[in-house]
Amino acid sequence: MKPDGDGPYYFEDLQLGMEASLTKTVSIADIMAFAEISGDKNPVHIDAKYAAGSFFKERIAHGILTAGFISAVFGMKMPGPGAIYISQTLNFKGPVKIGADVTAKVRVVELVEGKKRARFECTCKVDDKVVLEGEAVLMVPARPDKG
Repeated sequence: MKPDGDGPYYFEDLQLGMEASLTKTVSIADIMAFAEISGDKNPVHIDAKYAAGSFFKERIAHGILTAGFISAVFGMKMPGPGAIYISQTLNFKGPVKIGADVTAKVRVVELVEGKKRARFECTCKVDDKVVLEGEAVLMVPARPDKG
């Protein structure tokens, strides 16, 4: 493991079981910015009065906003810059409320040498409750030749 825990990791640096994570507090500003950027202005996310009458009884973050924290781990920590998403599955297990601290964690579960692909188990938790789980496959750059 690198001393600072952050990437970039080359394919050759990865080992089964390696993990990386980050924690982000979800703010109203995050939700509103995501709604504006994505165009998803579902009132359960942006309208407190509407959300109060919903199943959740309050505004919640977009599920894909939460999934974006997994992308941040991949892009900035492990494998880090240069890694490319191939696929991602997502299972939403619970809501993320305003002010929640979301911890996104990825763990290497498979390495495919010939294709320089790595498969990761992905989770997002609020406190100890899993709110999102899935798997991702990334293309990870090989260490450049020093030749």
